[in-house]
Amino acid sequence: MRHRHFAATLIIVLCALSVQAQSGRRRTTPPPAAPVPTPTPEPTPTPRKTDNEDELVFLLGADRYNSNVNIPFSYYDAVLNGCAERLRAGSSACVDVAGKDLSRGDAIKRAKSETKSYVIYLTLNADTMGRRADELILEYIVFAPVTAKIVTSGKSYMTGRRAGPVVIQPPNTRNGALYREETLRIMGEDAGERILKALHLNMPLPK
Repeated sequence: MRHRHFAATLIIVLCALSVQAQSGRRRTTPPPAAPVPTPTPEPTPTPRKTDNEDELVFLLGADRYNSNVNIPFSYYDAVLNGCAERLRAGSSACVDVAGKDLSRGDAIKRAKSETKSYVIYLTLNADTMGRRADELILEYIVFAPVTAKIVTSGKSYMTGRRAGPVVIQPPNTRNGALYREETLRIMGEDAGERILKALHLNMPLPK
């Protein structure tokens, strides 16, 4: 009987220890999970322009003091505006018109200082072969950036007496300064048209 009592007591003690151990394991709190880092969004890269997307620039200037006759400054403004309008309409180029006199030497220096801008040099002179004493010739020279080499050059005339693409047919009216300035503006447009064709940039005018 004594042995049985001892065995029963031992079993009870072992059961109590087992319960206590399991209870202790239940109280064990797992360590907190490490926070998941929030990904930082990367900045969107700015697209780079390719060489074909580089902006083309034309710089226009007129030599108002290099003429064989006395010509009003408004005539130079007319040819500059006409040429600039045609360059803008016929291409995606940025066109900048010089607000002051531009000599040939200044045009060459400006072209050499540019990296992508063509410098267009304009002059007006009397047409000694014209039908009238007051007829003028518009001469233009295009200088390439960096080198200042002549890309193209040519002339536009006031009357329709010359054959070929350089001829300008004037309006029917011949009264006063308005006719003269309109004719000179058309001469400027013709020069711009021919410059675009020489540079293979010509686009048809919008209708």
